[in-house]
Amino acid sequence: QVQVVESGGGLVQAGGSLKLSCTASGLTSDDYAMGWFRQAPGKEREGVSCISWSGGSTYYSDSVKGRFAISRDNAKSTLYLRMNSLKPEDTAMYYCSVRRRGDAFDLCSGRRPPNYWGQGTQVTVSS
Repeated sequence: QVQVVESGGGLVQAGGSLKLSCTASGLTSDDYAMGWFRQAPGKEREGVSCISWSGGSTYYSDSVKGRFAISRDNAKSTLYLRMNSLKPEDTAMYYCSVRRRGDAFDLCSGRRPPNYWGQGTQVTVSS
């Protein structure tokens, strides 16, 4: 059984930083894309940043480009999202996702939806 668990959310002031982590267990393949989505109250879920299995392909939404950095450690089956220069509009529930045999753009764009989701971790940025 696959489990996806996020951590690292919290309350931070505007301009601050947070680092999210996501650990996926129970995966039987060694080729899967991972990514971060977020959903703010009253808004649709959006792909924030995704990364391919090798890490050679990454995707960032325009709203976070230059401020967020995605990375992964395949030996630990863990995904990270370093978030700098946080803004109040970054406030949302952040979800980790896993897609078998997908690339970063396919996952984040919704062209190929995730196979697995985490429960989410809340990020709140105060002004």
